[in-house]
Amino acid sequence: MKPYRVLLYYCYTPIENPEQFRDEHHRLCLDLNLLGRIIIAPEGLNGTVSGLPDDCEKYMQAVKADPRFEALEFKVEEHDDHAFKKLHVRLKEEIVNSDLPVNPLEQTGKHLEPDEFLKLKDDPDVVLVDMRSNYEHSVGKFKGAITFDMENLRELPEHVHEIEHLKDKKIITYCTGGIKCEKASAYLLSRGFENVYQLHGGIIKYGLEAGGEDFDGKCYVFDNRVAVDVNQVNPAVISTCYRCGTTTDRMINCASPVCNNHVTLCEACGWEHQGTCSDDCKQDPQLRAYDGTGYYAKISDGYTPLQGYKSLVGSLIK
Repeated sequence: MKPYRVLLYYCYTPIENPEQFRDEHHRLCLDLNLLGRIIIAPEGLNGTVSGLPDDCEKYMQAVKADPRFEALEFKVEEHDDHAFKKLHVRLKEEIVNSDLPVNPLEQTGKHLEPDEFLKLKDDPDVVLVDMRSNYEHSVGKFKGAITFDMENLRELPEHVHEIEHLKDKKIITYCTGGIKCEKASAYLLSRGFENVYQLHGGIIKYGLEAGGEDFDGKCYVFDNRVAVDVNQVNPAVISTCYRCGTTTDRMINCASPVCNNHVTLCEACGWEHQGTCSDDCKQDPQLRAYDGTGYYAKISDGYTPLQGYKSLVGSLIK
């Protein structure tokens, strides 16, 4: 058993005073020595944190003790160390950026538990649709799944026409932890799709509870692990090195802060090219030091754990 835990979670629920809740929640995380990224919005809570087992257990108990988060589910993974270098608890307009005109509390696709998804995914009347960004599904996706060339969920309306001809099928959406699918499946329903399902808990829960069968490659995650193994049944590597084309599932962020592209880079090219995705990036005067992981903690101007996050962008951010 590894010494640290990583918690992935979300919950759509009205938060009447999100700024006050942000401050209270931030203090809770500080008291429990947790690191991670947490987003709080009027529509709910979304986060990934890491810490020692006892601290994570106390955190889960504290969150679940709030009636607003009784339905929240934690995906719990083991790790060798903290999965983050800092703690950020931010206030935003949405807990996942989408700008989609939907409310998951009013309408969303039918939730499928991992064992239900496992039984249904190979039905000839079923279509799997990946709701993640292009760099995420480039390193891993379900066999036969439809993917969209989109940078984020805000672009979904531009791609729905690609599956319009499948309205008579059972559509199962999936993403990393399930949060994007709450809105994506709701949006498909609003566009006339009738049989819409979603993988509850996402790829991570499916791997933890059902073994990850038929998920090829790795799952991109938003912490310093970058990408994690999911499939314990029939794993396969589907990605190639961005630089040399050899088969690899090592995902990095480009060491150039101006670029910061998410790409697959084999270990040899990583060291040879200092963690960059192009020769131009390699010449960036602000090049970050590559340590073999390809993960770089975000620098937030004006942010301290005690004072909170301040930004010139967005009136809600505190």
